[in-house]
Amino acid sequence: MIILVCISRVPDTATRVIVGQEGKTIDTQGVKYVMNPYDEFGLEEGLRLKEKNGGMVTAITVGPEASTDVLRTALAMGADKAVLIKSEGTHDSWFVGKNIAKYTKEINPDLILLGRQSVDYDSFQMPSLLGELLGMPSISVVSKLEITDGKVKAERDIEGGKEIVETTLPCLISCQKGINEPRYPKLPDIMKAKSKPIDMREPVMTEPMITVLDMSLPLKSRVGKILGDTEADVDELVRLLHEEAKII
Repeated sequence: MIILVCISRVPDTATRVIVGQEGKTIDTQGVKYVMNPYDEFGLEEGLRLKEKNGGMVTAITVGPEASTDVLRTALAMGADKAVLIKSEGTHDSWFVGKNIAKYTKEINPDLILLGRQSVDYDSFQMPSLLGELLGMPSISVVSKLEITDGKVKAERDIEGGKEIVETTLPCLISCQKGINEPRYPKLPDIMKAKSKPIDMREPVMTEPMITVLDMSLPLKSRVGKILGDTEADVDELVRLLHEEAKII
């Protein structure tokens, strides 16, 4: 089974984000980058399928040369090959999707795996965008996956419940938290990954479909007030709701 796993390099969710001087990107000074957490589920699922059925797992990302760090993490976890479509600057989902689709057509994988969304832009576009570009069945937000004799059965999260979807290979699956528990790479594998080759590719440039006009942090104008449970506190709560919040 040939498996392609799409990963992205995102700021650590614990990082304090500061908007850059131009007001359209974040200030990268001192920002720690990691593999997108949702993509870890996709990579782990690909590795488990390889261990069960045999085959090859390729990890791919689109981004600057610094993105080799998340690719080496993928190699340390067990990926067989890593591909970087090297492109500096900020690009939209259309650019990323077109470039991944181009590489996908070269290797014709049986299965494409990725996370449900990235935790930086949260655009939630890549699964359906890639599926459309490749003319391939796409199932999103999958929390359970079974593949037997080329038949795919996926359980996906929907509002208020679960949905069972069936299709056949080749297809594209975006993974949700709960589908598995990603492994931690072992130290010897981390050391070996440092010397493994990474396939560097030049990007296909596209016209942007989306332009960032402005970026700003949320205003912290709300002030919380803690009240007790005495009659005076209840009276004060009613007064605040009436006079300040103006909702009663």
